[in-house]
Amino acid sequence: MTRQSTPEQRTSSLVERFRKLYGQEPLVMQAPGRVNLIGEHTDYNEGSVLPAAIGFRTEVAIGKRSDRRLLVLSENYGELVEYDLANLPQMPSSHWSDYVVGVIGALEHRLGGLPGANLLLRGDVPEGAGLSSSASLEVAVCKAFLKLWGKNAEGVEIARLCQRAENEFVGARCGIMDQFVSVHGKKNHALRLDCRTLEYELLPIPANVRLVICNTMVKHALSGGQYNTRRGECESAARFFAERIPGVKSLRDVTLKDFEKFGTEMPERIQKRCRHVLTENERVRLAAEALRSGDLALCGKLMAASHASLRDDFEVSCGELDVMIELAQRSPGLYGARMTGGGFGGCTINLVEEKQVESFRERMAAGYEQAAGGAPEIYISAAADGAGLVA
Repeated sequence: MTRQSTPEQRTSSLVERFRKLYGQEPLVMQAPGRVNLIGEHTDYNEGSVLPAAIGFRTEVAIGKRSDRRLLVLSENYGELVEYDLANLPQMPSSHWSDYVVGVIGALEHRLGGLPGANLLLRGDVPEGAGLSSSASLEVAVCKAFLKLWGKNAEGVEIARLCQRAENEFVGARCGIMDQFVSVHGKKNHALRLDCRTLEYELLPIPANVRLVICNTMVKHALSGGQYNTRRGECESAARFFAERIPGVKSLRDVTLKDFEKFGTEMPERIQKRCRHVLTENERVRLAAEALRSGDLALCGKLMAASHASLRDDFEVSCGELDVMIELAQRSPGLYGARMTGGGFGGCTINLVEEKQVESFRERMAAGYEQAAGGAPEIYISAAADGAGLVA
């Protein structure tokens, strides 16, 4: 099925395929990807973020088995994997199934003695674009298994379990934002999350605004490399301040005044990483206030400042992302634009006046192809509901 088909049509075709494969009726759970409006690389520093769930999702069709085998077929990859729940892999294999195995292993550890299941997976969250296709898969699998076997878990517990699977099994040191908003997202709302306390509030996105996500088609991988390096640099900065200020456990506890007082004692690279996190937390606070009051002009200024900080201080942008931002800033109908996701490729998020969306899309596609030499993918979405049962 293409993205132009309706969600109902896609679910119906998934159910029919499951029936033919496994000879049984499934239940189907969905979990969305997400886009982060502002608050990048603050989540694992226990700061604040402002994401929204999007209308691209992973669907998991699942049915019971009488043994303890786990059969998982991915339509996206055209591959079937099979496991014994009593002998799940203990190490990742750099394969899409790692995300499934990590979650099932965490559920097995938590609940013990899980019965087997047949699974059929399908997702339309673009991979490697910074839109959390991995969290979407993790949450959908987790909620499908819990629903199938009548087990209860709170939304926060589900988000934590899926984050743990990605951290400890897959090896990507992500914060909890992606899984949390995939569980708790709400249609036509952004979600401001305190990544330490996990307190959150839903903030309305004006009805005349659309989320336009521009994919540079430069893929990134978060299971290692620069993402983990940045996280290590932030932890180094937190240790630096903990030696000088009582009570500091993460950069969440450091103020801009603290940074002005002690920051010059750190290596310049660590100073820059720290400055981004501290100023980004303040931008999230102000952006939440702007959404509350409907001040889209202020929201746009904060998004521009966020991108500049990610480019210059955190150094996770790239030429293609910067081209996208420059094009957006010259386009009518734009309220705000910035890179979104871990960086080193992926997407920009643009808040665009609804009436200007199609002309914005055309200008961005043509301008990017001319400047970067490749065609982008551009997705238009409203903020969507979080994970739930669809069939």
